[in-house]
Amino acid sequence: MERILETAQWLKDRGIDNAEVGIVLGSGLGDLAHRIKEEKSFSYNVIPNFAIATVEFHFGKLIYGELGGKKVIALQGRYHYYEGYSMEQIVLPVRVMKLLGVKCILLSNAAGAVNLDFKKGSLMLVDDHINLQPENPLRGRNLDDLGPRFPDMSRPYDARINDLMREIAREKGITLHEGIYASVQGPNLETRAEYRMMQIIGADAVGMSTVPEVIACNHMGTPCACVSVLTDECDPDNLAAVSVEEIIAIAQQTEKHLSELYIELISRL
Repeated sequence: MERILETAQWLKDRGIDNAEVGIVLGSGLGDLAHRIKEEKSFSYNVIPNFAIATVEFHFGKLIYGELGGKKVIALQGRYHYYEGYSMEQIVLPVRVMKLLGVKCILLSNAAGAVNLDFKKGSLMLVDDHINLQPENPLRGRNLDDLGPRFPDMSRPYDARINDLMREIAREKGITLHEGIYASVQGPNLETRAEYRMMQIIGADAVGMSTVPEVIACNHMGTPCACVSVLTDECDPDNLAAVSVEEIIAIAQQTEKHLSELYIELISRL
């Protein structure tokens, strides 16, 4: 808790406060950050207690400014468990955003389509998740100042925000699937047998992030929502080798729709 408070105070002292919306940008998803009317930004390596993003396509930059008529804090680059960070380090940024005043947090990620009706290059609104990560950010002594020991997770993704996104997608003609996101440790992609398992347990998409932050948001009582950019098709019977470079390229081609959706959403929140 001391580290969270120290980081929040450091940012407040530099004029970052009273933001309304927090944004976490996933792999290859930087377009939205460029659309922010930036007032201040800091690389992660100068922010106390922030870790350094080690993945080359994660920029590691906190941006404060205006988007959709609201003050926002955007995290351009996130941490992953597979990088060797603790869950405490992974969720520290969203906890700090809460102390800086954000009322809700919008997350994004690049994910593989396990549901074979979903095609790469489209978006999926996350309605629920399956946590297959080996750790939990709430393990250990509870931070009572942030939330309860046993937070409810019956609706981890905010129903009102999700309704707004469905409405905006219909208005703008954006294909927005809806489904369940499975979060795994990574960094390797899955085997054919593992994709079959994902289908059996009810996952529509799979990725290596997001769920720790969502758990932290629910613990704090902060409404959150997430959209996955579907970057590859995970058909276990016709599984083609795919590179991370291909995944990032598809994410970058598709992110304009995510930006359009989130900008309009933020204006309506």
